[in-house]
Amino acid sequence: MTTLSYTERAKHSASPMAKQLLQLMDAKKTNLALSADVTSAQQLLALADQLGAEICLLKTHIDIVDDFSLELTQELRRLADRHQFLLFEDRKFADIGQTVKHQYAGGIYRIADWADMINAHSLPGPGIIQGLAGATTLERGLILIAEMSSAGHLMNADYMQQTLKMAAAFPEFVMGFITQHALSADPQWINFTPGIKHAGRHDDLGQQYTTPEQAIIKQGSDVVIVGRGIISAADPLAEARYYREEAWRCYQERIK
Repeated sequence: MTTLSYTERAKHSASPMAKQLLQLMDAKKTNLALSADVTSAQQLLALADQLGAEICLLKTHIDIVDDFSLELTQELRRLADRHQFLLFEDRKFADIGQTVKHQYAGGIYRIADWADMINAHSLPGPGIIQGLAGATTLERGLILIAEMSSAGHLMNADYMQQTLKMAAAFPEFVMGFITQHALSADPQWINFTPGIKHAGRHDDLGQQYTTPEQAIIKQGSDVVIVGRGIISAADPLAEARYYREEAWRCYQERIK
């Protein structure tokens, strides 16, 4: 892991979107991402508006929204600009380059038009990165999935190193990794860690939780992704503020 500040790390990054996120986190003083896995457009927009001031990223699963429309993505873009957070569509692309190119830029969701960043499995090989990178001329970023938070995943140490090697071949597009721990001390890579909850444990479907302190200080994470820990709380705004403050404290402790 690195002990440089986000702003210092932005100088080492070849990815414009990585630079933007790193600078935004330091300027806004938040390394919290909200995982808004909800099925209603109204609820998604309400969460984005209510919690937007606390987060650096809003992570969506746009294909689970029952009443999806292009107006929804336009409003998400407007809220992101107003509250100064970025949009991360958790699509987890996992196909050949030609297919993902169409999935990303076309279809009913037109993800490339509104999402600042997306993610993809590295399993198909470098063609998936080439396909996604060639799908749009807009300034976008890609996060490769190196390690998931679910129990029994098949992503071993060799898989993670191969993912890191693939990322190094496309540094202007790849921003970093979905991972449970930093894969490299290279400051250009941003490590995004899902499965964050202040009380660790797990759920009934294989999700394993870790705390902000474990993720950031011990495992080198940069962005903590919190979903149900905030959304299911009696007071989501108060809970978001708790996670924001805790994650930021851990970041400051790591770099001091």
